[in-house]
Amino acid sequence: MTSQPIDTQSIDRLAEVAVRVGLNLQEGQDLVLTAPVAALPLVRPIVAAAYRAGAGLVTPILGDEQLQLARYENPRDDSFDRAPDWLYQGMAQAFEGGAARMAIVGDDPMLLAEQDPEKVSRAGKANAMAYKPALDHIANFHINWSIVSYPSLSWARRMFPDLGDDAAVAKLADAIFAASRVTGDDPVAEWQAHNATLRARTEWLNAQRFAALHFTGPGADLTVGLADGHEWQGGASVAGNGVVCNPNIPTEEVFTTPHAHKVDGHVRATKPLSHQGSLIEDIEVRFEGGCITEARASKGEAVLQKLLDSDEGARRLGEVALVPHSSPISQSGLLFYNTLYDENAACHIALGQCYSKCFVDGGSLSPEEVAARGGNTSMIHVDWMIGGPETDIDGITGSGDRVPVFRAGEWALND
Repeated sequence: MTSQPIDTQSIDRLAEVAVRVGLNLQEGQDLVLTAPVAALPLVRPIVAAAYRAGAGLVTPILGDEQLQLARYENPRDDSFDRAPDWLYQGMAQAFEGGAARMAIVGDDPMLLAEQDPEKVSRAGKANAMAYKPALDHIANFHINWSIVSYPSLSWARRMFPDLGDDAAVAKLADAIFAASRVTGDDPVAEWQAHNATLRARTEWLNAQRFAALHFTGPGADLTVGLADGHEWQGGASVAGNGVVCNPNIPTEEVFTTPHAHKVDGHVRATKPLSHQGSLIEDIEVRFEGGCITEARASKGEAVLQKLLDSDEGARRLGEVALVPHSSPISQSGLLFYNTLYDENAACHIALGQCYSKCFVDGGSLSPEEVAARGGNTSMIHVDWMIGGPETDIDGITGSGDRVPVFRAGEWALND
């Protein structure tokens, strides 16, 4: 294939949205950008848009699928317990100095599916530990950051194996552009309207001050206690450096921090989870006192169990998010094998690390204060879907009153 059938005008619009809406890059601000080499057709216009916006210095860090696979042909077993901590320390230093963060995703999300799952798990754990100094700036929302994606050939083949290369890439590109709201004449204005809708949802939820959410539906009877002083977020948010940005392009969710010790009941995943090259299907778990005490899956259960054993906080929740079944990504009917998209198709929960920004005055809280309010700590943060067209959610007030939040997978509010 000599050229990929991707509309260049849409790529340019996505680049502008990434810089102006996703990052809201500031005059003189540096940018650390990571991407696969396959995404260079998007990297280049993003870098150009960043410099047009007045960027100080843009530093791209590129990866490659074949280089990643080469590691698994390496006979040295101890390689999988190592990660480039020096690189992540440098990124953390850049963030401490005020740099923004942009990640472009596009690799085959199941790239490591045929590799030894033990090695994949060890490499993932080592990378998570090494990345933590940089991740803290992102998870705690100290800086403006954003993630966008590029329709690479390998990802397109994964999603549409029955199509030819050109048709597969074109179909994935169309899905990405539609979900990212860049198909109209003024994507920036469309994002402003979308952010206003999400902001109205968060303002309503924050006014309710619910103590818990109760999820019911097929395979679900789950009460998720909410952290003390939690705050709902969604769409555009103010980072700790004062910059308003959209961390995820696309996004359909509003989300907050659960109480790590107040989750009880059972729930079943409504969509498969793609994690580190493995597809985990039909997840079913039981929570007691915030901790997963039972977990099973029809496929990938060994990977799920390793994930839950990552550290002490891996069996507790760090996020609960609300997404209506009518979201464009849900209505596409596609499984993207990519959390950035799949989490925006349904209500979901996340195992592991919480976001300190999801507290009132979260930016001023110490890790000890976050923990005291019920925030979870872990080196993982893995979202999986629990919502669908039959999901009902009630908000439970501190006095025990119940308020409809979702009915049949949709917001129970009058707009």
